[in-house]
Formats: sequence, structure tokens, C-alpha cells
Amino acid sequence: MNLRPLSDHVLVKPTQEDKMTKSGIVLPDTAEDDKGLKQGEVLAVGPGKLLDNGQRAPMSVKVGDRVIMKKYGPDEVKIEGVEYLVAEESDIIGIV
Repeated sequence: MNLRPLSDHVLVKPTQEDKMTKSGIVLPDTAEDDKGLKQGEVLAVGPGKLLDNGQRAPMSVKVGDRVIMKKYGPDEVKIEGVEYLVAEESDIIGIV
């Protein structure tokens, strides 16, 4: 895969964590109560947002960071059969 994000965009591979109760029952994704958040690992970052003065704003995240982002903020893309998320840096809420 060779996708390079532009501007302040970030390529993220979503993490799929099984939610299991203490008794061993696995809950499906539809039963989540995650307040509309997604988690993932940053695979690539763009060069940063272009400012009015012609300089680039530095990115707050780097490759390898685990991030939490808004559930409906990123765009889903499928490359070579694998699903990824492309989000703007402003859609990322924090680094785990």
C-alpha cells in the first residue's frame, strides 16, 4: 500500500477490539456504548496544514501513535481489500 496523505490528513488503521463481559459473552459492534468514538493506529501523516503566511503547521500526531477520533469524522477507504480511515487532524481527539 502506498498512500500518502496531503495537508493535515492522517491515515489510520482502525483497531478492532472485542468487547467481552466478565462472564465471557462477546458483545457485537452494534451493542457498543462508546459515545461515538473510534480508535486506531496512525500509519501515515501529511506534511501539515498550509497557513496563510505560506508555512506549514506542524502535525500533532506521528506514525505509530494510537489515537481516538470522532466516529463520523474520518472517511473510510478500502485499499487492496483492507479498510482504512482518512481523517483530518482536527477529527483526532487524543493520543492513547
